[in-house]
Amino acid sequence: MSHLRSGAHSPAPVDPVEAALLSRAQTGDQLAFGQLYSLHKKRIYSLCLRMAGDTAEAEDLTQEIFLQLHRKISTFRGDAAFSTWLHRLAVNVVLMQLRKKGLAITPMDETAQNAQEGKSSSPLSFQDLTLTGSIDRLTLERAIGDLAAGYRIIFVLHDIEGYEDSEIAAMLDCSVGNCKSQLHKARLKLRAALRGLSLQETRS
Repeated sequence: MSHLRSGAHSPAPVDPVEAALLSRAQTGDQLAFGQLYSLHKKRIYSLCLRMAGDTAEAEDLTQEIFLQLHRKISTFRGDAAFSTWLHRLAVNVVLMQLRKKGLAITPMDETAQNAQEGKSSSPLSFQDLTLTGSIDRLTLERAIGDLAAGYRIIFVLHDIEGYEDSEIAAMLDCSVGNCKSQLHKARLKLRAALRGLSLQETRS
């Protein structure tokens, strides 16, 4: 199931078609912007769904992200790949909107002992969560969606979207140690949820 990881930070070759569309969209060409929307909407919606855990919320967030993109596209200067820039814009919009709704997206502060326990325990890789291949993609996505918002967001950003601990800590305004501890707990909770879902499917 490691194919779920989006590789948000992986360098991608410049697509001349996308580059041309981007250039036109930055001058106000609405048709070009619509084509950019078509190219990226599926990936952005998937990100929103994983972070929000709700289809209706994901649809609203996707629309808000592309509204923000429409307003800010002229500010893109090519310092990073457009897809990377859009991805970071999307994450920021999702976090802002979830905060406005009062969701607890920031990890709770923990004692140094708990943080140390999180770092010293055996790490759980994303692939390990598939439990030797017995969990299918839909079941995994369901289990991720069922995590509490704080755990789900950290897991998605780190294990699926590829952000580093320090980047996530900056996004969520928490310490790197706290971020690592919460990620560890998120993996444990997800693994337990996957076991439970697997048992339900076996009995049904």
